[in-house]
Amino acid sequence: MIKSMTGYGRCEKIDENKKIVIDIKSVNHRYSDISVKVPRAYGYTEDKIRDYVASKVSRGKIDVFVYIEFYTSGDKVVILDKALCKNYYDVLKEIKEECSIQDNIRLCDISSFRDIFVTKQEDEDKDQVWQMILECLEPAMEDFISAREREGSRMAADVREHARIILEDVKIIEEIMPQAEKEYAQKLRQRMTELLGEFNIDESRLLTEVAIMADRICVSEELVRLKSHFTELENILSLDEPIGRKLDFLIQEINRETNTIGSKANDFGVAKTVVNIKAEIEKLREQIQNIE
Repeated sequence: MIKSMTGYGRCEKIDENKKIVIDIKSVNHRYSDISVKVPRAYGYTEDKIRDYVASKVSRGKIDVFVYIEFYTSGDKVVILDKALCKNYYDVLKEIKEECSIQDNIRLCDISSFRDIFVTKQEDEDKDQVWQMILECLEPAMEDFISAREREGSRMAADVREHARIILEDVKIIEEIMPQAEKEYAQKLRQRMTELLGEFNIDESRLLTEVAIMADRICVSEELVRLKSHFTELENILSLDEPIGRKLDFLIQEINRETNTIGSKANDFGVAKTVVNIKAEIEKLREQIQNIE
């Protein structure tokens, strides 16, 4: 199943004791970059959350937001973050001195900074907390992946449509080239005859030289390779694995063959069609950048 690198998933678990909310969102990224934000008291779960997400997603800039609230106090205790409190005090003192403020720094000034207080469960069971988070993380991830798959399905259809348009243009080039090669050979023969006019010309040798030079504009091999690339494109789209990097490499090969056709084929109709193909290739490239 093709997946987009953009997506969003969410899950809420609420009962009489607690509320857990997990939001997962992602955007395009060349590699995998997972950021996890959890309440300070549960920071020990960050690595487990990150590892879980990494096991499900291979590419993208992914942000995971975890909100946890317990309704019952139980064995809750409030702990002062002494280092942060001291830092706030020093900053307030610096402001006072810098701005020549006469007021004293009071307890209420410091206590207004809520993040100096950490509320946590005393002797909480970390495994139990992780299990509660996991029960919410799993459906959030399922929702997230489903969103990426839905978007991926739309993207696959768009990629196939661009491929269809390109292959139609390839057929146009295949129809043009026999006549283009014939006309090119005729022009070459006429030009060589004009240049060698007063000399005795070996007709068979002349035809051989014309054929060799005319062969330089032949693009049949490039057309065969180009069509084979689109056969491979369809094969890759059918894979049940991350395919973004494979498609990115393949589009480079498609672009290379198209450039070769454009440079070799000495014909206005072919050149015009190649421009159309390159425009579709760019659309393909933009779409492929969004695929995991």
